[in-house]
Amino acid sequence: MAEADGKSTVLNGKGSARENNLLFILAIIMRAVILLTPDNQTTCLVFLEGEEEDDTDSMDGSGLYTLTEDGDRESESGKERGRDKDDGKRAARKRNRPSGGTNHSSSSDEDDDEDEEEEQKDDEDDDEAMEAWLGAELRDLRGPVWQAVPSLRSREIGKDSHQFVRRVCGARGLVQRLELQGRLDRHTGCVNTLHFNPSGTRLASGSDDLRVVIWDWAIRRAELEFDSGHKSNVFQAKFLPHSGDSTLAMCARDGQIRVAELSATQRCKNTKRVAQHKGAAHKLALEPDSPCSFLSAGEDAVVFGIDLRLDRPANKLVIVKEGDKKVGLYTIFVNPAKTHHFAVGGKDQYVRIYDQRKINENDNNGVLKKFCPSHLVSSESKTNITCLVYSHDGTELLASYNDEDIYLFDSNHSDGADYRRRYKGHRNNATVKGVNFYGPCSEFVVSGSDCGHIYLWDKYSARIVQFMEGDKGGVVNCLEPHPHLPGMATSGLDHDIKLWAPTAESPTTLKGLKEVMKKNKRERDEDSVRHGDQYDTQLLWFLMRHMRNRRSPRGAEADTDESWTSPDSSDEEEGGPDHVQCMSS
Repeated sequence: MAEADGKSTVLNGKGSARENNLLFILAIIMRAVILLTPDNQTTCLVFLEGEEEDDTDSMDGSGLYTLTEDGDRESESGKERGRDKDDGKRAARKRNRPSGGTNHSSSSDEDDDEDEEEEQKDDEDDDEAMEAWLGAELRDLRGPVWQAVPSLRSREIGKDSHQFVRRVCGARGLVQRLELQGRLDRHTGCVNTLHFNPSGTRLASGSDDLRVVIWDWAIRRAELEFDSGHKSNVFQAKFLPHSGDSTLAMCARDGQIRVAELSATQRCKNTKRVAQHKGAAHKLALEPDSPCSFLSAGEDAVVFGIDLRLDRPANKLVIVKEGDKKVGLYTIFVNPAKTHHFAVGGKDQYVRIYDQRKINENDNNGVLKKFCPSHLVSSESKTNITCLVYSHDGTELLASYNDEDIYLFDSNHSDGADYRRRYKGHRNNATVKGVNFYGPCSEFVVSGSDCGHIYLWDKYSARIVQFMEGDKGGVVNCLEPHPHLPGMATSGLDHDIKLWAPTAESPTTLKGLKEVMKKNKRERDEDSVRHGDQYDTQLLWFLMRHMRNRRSPRGAEADTDESWTSPDSSDEEEGGPDHVQCMSS
């Protein structure tokens, strides 16, 4: 097919990155235009002339999520199994009920009828409550903001051509056509981190196997693979901006913050430790315009500011506290519009925003402002924030709570303001789940789930517009949208990376969505009743470290050098080597 040939040209062409990106987008648009043609034999030209006002953003409206559509037929078999199970329970109760002879047979039948009526009423009440919960806080989807044919024609005559790519990437119709394009398979452990370089031509991944891989994702080839130097699970690996893709910052469960120096000849020169947390370090935050500065956050409640130009790169910015109690951190993000502001989240329910220019820990523990959903402020459940991220312009802040929902805050609101939107249906319990915006103007919200699916919500309406199976292992953790193209990369418990693009022949029908959402909610409610405090991650880390230290050391290739570690960093032996020479695989 013509559209297939177009994709092949993009993936294997040797033009510039900008040309390849444009060709890729045009191939997707033309495919969408052809697929929307009333007669598959009709050429694209005929369609352009006869159907120019067709709206390809709405995609026939078939992807709109409501509580009474999509997946009902597919769930009938599950409902029948549920009814059979209930019938079996009733039969068991009937067998176990003491029989007083034939005189009591009529009363026994009446009791059975009453039990069935009560159970049926309870089931109906539960279903009504579930439907009400799923349908609450939703708004109507806005009309489409992008039309394929008029947009293509405007580009042909040079009108608004500079906005073409941005509008395509933020089109709901293409989000509803996302499908799996391919896999990148190299790691031998769970893939915990994904990050595109600024131009979008390379993808970095890190894994439990302690290795980092740099991919040419378009041709699905690993260009560089090297040992990270970490002693435990690599949690993040990010290209520093404006560094020519030569500097990669990394953090891991061992608490180390390391920097890898990459050469133009596809080699890793070395990795150096620049800071050491006294606990796992889950996230790094890049400063958008700086090739040598970034932030790190750890479960020791410490935020480090790291400047690679200094002899001692790490500077302790703040110890995050609630009152006198330290709050371990899982996530950190720099405001892209106000780069002196950064937000953190972790082992309590508060999103905290700090200003690097004026952190005074004697004044409100240095916090500029903090946000929390009002119903979680006094909640007895131990709610954590597993991930937060700013929108493209820094005006909004998205936070994902474990075994709760995803909340959108206005970052310009005053201290203590409540959330603006709530996104629900997924499950965030088994791992430290990520969340992200999707689209050049943050038009959508995307998250993984413990059920193995990927969810995309329309940001304004909070309605689900895409629902895809993303991980056979059962959990999707990382979601990395491409910086310039309509697509993304995801990973989870599977050992591969999945690439997604809007090439499906028809928009999603959200098949089976409602039943999966209900299942996630029931399991969440059951766990909240059944589970007490979760295992302390420090205890788990201690046990893992103890078991690892009983094995033979793997330091044959390590060569220690002058440390870049901060005086505030931990000097524990298990921190690993400061300097590792590494060669590509």
